Amino acid sequence: MSTSDAEAISHRRVLTIAIPIVISNATVPILGAVDTGVVGQLGTAAPIGAVGLGAIILSSLFWIFGFLRMATTGLAAQAVGQADEIENRAILLRALAIGFGAGLLLILLQSPLFAVAFWAAPASAEVETLTREYVSIRMWSAPAAIAIYGITGWLIAKERTGAVLALQLMVNGVNVGLDFWFVLGLGWGVAGVAYGSLIAEWSGLILALWLCRGALTSVSQGLMQRVIDPIQIRRMGGVSTDILIRSLLLQVIFVSFLFFGAGLGDVTLAANQVLMQFVTITAYSLDGFAFSAEALVGQAVGARKVAHLRRASILSSLWAGGLMVLLAVVFVIFGTAFIDLLTTSEPVRAEAKNYLVWMILMPLVGIGPFMLDGIFIGATRTRDMRDMMALSTVIYGVALLCLLPLFANHGLWAAMLISFIARGVTLGMRYGRLEAGVRDQSPVPG
Repeated sequence: MSTSDAEAISHRRVLTIAIPIVISNATVPILGAVDTGVVGQLGTAAPIGAVGLGAIILSSLFWIFGFLRMATTGLAAQAVGQADEIENRAILLRALAIGFGAGLLLILLQSPLFAVAFWAAPASAEVETLTREYVSIRMWSAPAAIAIYGITGWLIAKERTGAVLALQLMVNGVNVGLDFWFVLGLGWGVAGVAYGSLIAEWSGLILALWLCRGALTSVSQGLMQRVIDPIQIRRMGGVSTDILIRSLLLQVIFVSFLFFGAGLGDVTLAANQVLMQFVTITAYSLDGFAFSAEALVGQAVGARKVAHLRRASILSSLWAGGLMVLLAVVFVIFGTAFIDLLTTSEPVRAEAKNYLVWMILMPLVGIGPFMLDGIFIGATRTRDMRDMMALSTVIYGVALLCLLPLFANHGLWAAMLISFIARGVTLGMRYGRLEAGVRDQSPVPG
């Protein structure tokens, strides 16, 4: 993609990037439902708990390296804007090296990691045995799963989100098919679910590498020298570290939310878990337009075009805003029915409906932080993201201390929304500096 291509930012281009991501995200819950459903046919509770616990343990470990997707998108998009094809290919190779290295590290450290996980989340002897079987098989997919993070980020930067959708559909499709075959056909139980995921993720990596084949052929000495360029390695390391810290702080907010919710009773805890599905839907819906901002803003920053940076930010945010207003209306009309669909417990249903108003506000409040995250990732202004996330976490903590004793679960949800508002406002206050950095053609800091 040339620099001139990066200048033609339109509504159509934003949608072309965003829609495949929204569709791709919609397939994610299906896989979890199938995993649960097939082991549910075994007739006992332990396999269900083992697959659920194992999936949480592994997704948490893999998620640590989620920074690779975001860092790769921002850096590769800027290389596109600079029309620097050598650096663009070098970024992909660096991301693959990090992905494989991180995956191998997890495999080597799996014993102590699993020991800590089972200490933190104790289970019955039967569930723990089955969970250990599951994670010991699936852990061998770590290099593939983490490398796919980097490839996905690179494809987004190149605006090839149709390829991202194809990759997601392929991985999930293979996984679902193997679930039915291994578990219900061959009777492999929990191990069958694990082997299905293992094969699906390595198959996905093969497809992902094929999708990037143009950048991986004709590896020259000059390209390899760029891959190991210490300046570029330090830049990628700085961006990745900032994003990791920011993500860990965000996780602190969500984990503490669940922790304090548990102290309000079993019914309230269950109701909050139901309501968190509204938050997930909001996040998945916003992701597509946040990713479009990452790609288009990154290209504009690489090309040093402030007008295109601003247009990319505005158009992506306008479409996100329209979708979030629509989603809020959907929550108003169908929110109670969705709660009834998610649980058959009448006390939990009644409790969840008491807090539905916060779910209606969530999409409207979420526009700011999600879209600004996308804009700042594309610009690789990750130090601002890290610092403003730290400030927002402090604001959330103060709100929690003040509101939880007074309003119980309403106070808990209010504090969560305040954290979203704080993230949007604090990053918004830094947007002017982002434009100024591009206008002055000064280096964009990590």
